[in-house]
Amino acid sequence: MQKNQKILVVDDEERMARFIRLNLEHDGFQVIEAYRGQQALEKLRTALPDLILLDVMMPDLDGFEVLKMIREVSKIPVIMLTAKGEEDDKVKGLELGADDYITKPFSSRELVSRVKAVLRRFESVGEGSDDVIQVDDRLKIDFGRREVWVEGKLINLRPTEYRLLYHLVKNAGWVLTYDQILSRVWGYEYRDESHYVRLYINYLRDKLEKDPSNPKYILTERGVGYRFIDYKKNK
Repeated sequence: MQKNQKILVVDDEERMARFIRLNLEHDGFQVIEAYRGQQALEKLRTALPDLILLDVMMPDLDGFEVLKMIREVSKIPVIMLTAKGEEDDKVKGLELGADDYITKPFSSRELVSRVKAVLRRFESVGEGSDDVIQVDDRLKIDFGRREVWVEGKLINLRPTEYRLLYHLVKNAGWVLTYDQILSRVWGYEYRDESHYVRLYINYLRDKLEKDPSNPKYILTERGVGYRFIDYKKNK
């Protein structure tokens, strides 16, 4: 992981922003603070942070609105901060393009661990593979260029979606358990977050499958995990 990475902390509670800043600076990060949604968007453009910690509840624009605007211009990793801890809020944030969430109150150890895990995930998304895989007439994956083509059209995958697809395809024909997927794609910090796997499998199916409700490529092994079709057998 690179040194002196820059984190933008967006929280209207200055005391919370200060708590986050002190803990991240103690671990060697540079920290910029913003207390309003519009201010956060300005600092995204001017300060070019490596990651954003974004509170959901803010007075001018809420975190979800800010996240939508961020995703229109940037793929920067975003971790949502939510006081509610409700499943609906978490899922909504992930569906809008957040890469993780942390529920308040949280410990300094959890905060730093999650930030490092997300940054590590983004840095290693390429996996160093140059393979071009023609799964069938519909689906082509170019790992060297990090491109996925469906029916001749380039599909936009978020880094976590791409990383998940990489591990599924590289183990085509074999079942990957929830634990294996979590540790390889998200990191050991996420070993109890099995809902991430289900959510991102759905994202991939929506983008890759002709009929996501009847998937052809990414198959469910009930109670165990998921398996990518053994495309080599059909050649």
